[in-house]
Amino acid sequence: MADTSGSKGQRRRDAILQLLKQQGRLTIQELVERFGISEATARRDLEQMEGDYPVIRTIGGAMYDGMHTVRELPFAEKEGLSILEKERIAELATSLIVEGDVIGLSGGTTNFLMAKLLKSRKGITVVTNAVNIAMELAGSPIQVVVTGGIMRHNSFELCGPLGEGMVGHLHIGKMFIGIDGISAAGGITTYSEQEAQIAKALIKRSHSTYAVFDHTKTDRTSLFSIAPIADLGGVITDVPLEGELAKLLEEQRIAVYVTG
Repeated sequence: MADTSGSKGQRRRDAILQLLKQQGRLTIQELVERFGISEATARRDLEQMEGDYPVIRTIGGAMYDGMHTVRELPFAEKEGLSILEKERIAELATSLIVEGDVIGLSGGTTNFLMAKLLKSRKGITVVTNAVNIAMELAGSPIQVVVTGGIMRHNSFELCGPLGEGMVGHLHIGKMFIGIDGISAAGGITTYSEQEAQIAKALIKRSHSTYAVFDHTKTDRTSLFSIAPIADLGGVITDVPLEGELAKLLEEQRIAVYVTG
């Protein structure tokens, strides 16, 4: 029976993929009505498809990403990429944090490395929407505030209206945002619509926002916008920036921190 059920589920997901290719986007409600399944089953199908196919989960459904060759990687895969550069960026970023600070850490490998470095520090409060970051800080002297929401398995980030509502009651001093792309025209961007929404909420409640990224994210624009360059207080990276992005950062008087 299990094999039959699995086969039926796979056939349904194949059919959903074909529809996404044809229409570009589908809602949960459309899947429920077309395939006679529950909302929970539709969400599980889309979650599984996001890991296996060029499909991006959106609020209330999914969209086909077949035109985009760059895919979002799970955290475990990202963790091994440019690790030395990310460690240096994390060290530089944590040097900006002082006792008494209330900081925010979104998800991402570099911010996870920041959490590792902060574990021995005292007198700091960390607000995070990333479950793995909260767990890394467990048992340390750091006071940790975790937002609510539904966890995205690719990044361990909690997203959705529940978390955004809680963030609206907070006051964050320095917000460190992990990103998937940064460019003069596109600002800071990410692959996930849900992560973009919670990042916007965190930035709105922060005094200063720092984008942390390695050189592979420079002059790239991912699908969903987080914020324009003008909303940043600083950027922290591993290679000196050039071209239009460097020019815009200078014009906006945004601090640029580059690892040695």
